[in-house]
Amino acid sequence: MPARQLPALAQYRQDAVTRLLCAGAHLDEGYAREVEIELTEDRLKATGLTLGIDLIALSRHARAATRRIDARDRRLAWLCALGVWAAVPAALYGLAAGPADLAYGAFAAMAAAYGAAWWLVHRAESEARAAALAVEHGADRPMDLAPGVGPEVENRLLEQKRANVVPYAARAERTNPFVGSGEKIKEMVWQPIDVSRPADDPAGGGKLTIRPFDAVDLHTFIAREMEHIAGLKGLRARNRLYVIGDHVTYVGPDLLPDRLRRPRAQIPKQLVQAGLVQPGAGMRTYLSLERAGEGGRVIVSMHLRARLQHPSLTWEVAAYGIPPLQARFYRVHRLPVGGFERWWDLFRFATGSALPLLLGAASRLSRRGSERRRRARDLEKLRREIDRKHLAYDYGAVDSIRERVADWEQLGFSERTDSQDFLQRLQQGVLIATERFLQDHNVDTASYDQAQQVINTTTYNFQGDIHGPGNYGAGGTINQPGSGGQPGGQGGGAGRP
Repeated sequence: MPARQLPALAQYRQDAVTRLLCAGAHLDEGYAREVEIELTEDRLKATGLTLGIDLIALSRHARAATRRIDARDRRLAWLCALGVWAAVPAALYGLAAGPADLAYGAFAAMAAAYGAAWWLVHRAESEARAAALAVEHGADRPMDLAPGVGPEVENRLLEQKRANVVPYAARAERTNPFVGSGEKIKEMVWQPIDVSRPADDPAGGGKLTIRPFDAVDLHTFIAREMEHIAGLKGLRARNRLYVIGDHVTYVGPDLLPDRLRRPRAQIPKQLVQAGLVQPGAGMRTYLSLERAGEGGRVIVSMHLRARLQHPSLTWEVAAYGIPPLQARFYRVHRLPVGGFERWWDLFRFATGSALPLLLGAASRLSRRGSERRRRARDLEKLRREIDRKHLAYDYGAVDSIRERVADWEQLGFSERTDSQDFLQRLQQGVLIATERFLQDHNVDTASYDQAQQVINTTTYNFQGDIHGPGNYGAGGTINQPGSGGQPGGQGGGAGRP
């Protein structure tokens, strides 16, 4: 049947969130420095799994923003030293001793310093806004709009995009081990399924012979078929080994080639598969199914682990969600783009900020240098303790850049309902794929049919972490907010790595 021909409606860009974050780096100095430190500086902690974000583009724009500010402050510091601190004593002496020319000259020097400072602040802010608007509204890729940060850093960030191992901080084991996936929606272990009985021979005359399989085969089948079964175009499926941060060294040099460097983001797939067949100490493999909503504004993920222990199969399931960005990242949409409004807005900003920025430039540069040296000293001290005292260090990530700037208050109705639909489709898709896999391997699915009736009563309330007594209603449902559910809280759960 031919497809219906209809006019095309405007769509969100697929990289909309990356563009907002890159633009935000130009408009928010604190955020830009936080991103630059985490993505480009030398460190030991693993980088948290960042879903739906181009880390190379974000690192480039963060560094461009901080370098622009540093250059502005260096010039302001020189202006302050020459035009203010040298001129103030001269002006006071001229007023007290009588040489009016000296006083007038000093005041003129201070006025010239303020004028130059006003121009520097105005230019830097104008460039920042232009860069933010270019990355948000331009046709070029965000990563092409800023200079690179070096091949070593960018190769590492590219590896992070295809990560198949996630070291997570030991303290996250009690709250959110799936670092980078956002807030917990639900954790559960589904009803056991008997996989020991062979199916009846359709030709009659007895039973079929069960084809041997293991958890790796089941995970591979689910990952390959889920996009089509669930009807979720763009679904991302990847097996990942989740490792507690202080157990990273036990995995071996494939994950940690150098104990004085951060762990890698990719390891041989045999190690990932090993975490399925027989979990290690503090390390288990999960199949992560991730689906981004329109423009990547929300991300839902379901982490699955097949517990195949003869004669039964159970699924460990954890559903997580990341809401839209905080309101501060939409400032780029409110910037005047031209005409008198843009000129007046920049004029007001420069007039109100020039003097404080001028007088505080030297102290800001000094503080940044001190913090940079402190971080280097702390890292060097830590490396000495690891090397000489054999310190058991926790290499695990605590969170990720994407989930750190998310806000449940920005979640809209359509995003909430879309996300609930994604989770229900993922659950149903896993059940259908499991049934097909068992049928392909000649397993009697009568036990599966009974378990499915219980599993299908599970519902998902896409509102953030659901915890506390009374949240789990009859049949595995979650009560709506107002009955005990609290969006965005913290709490424990049963189905952790």
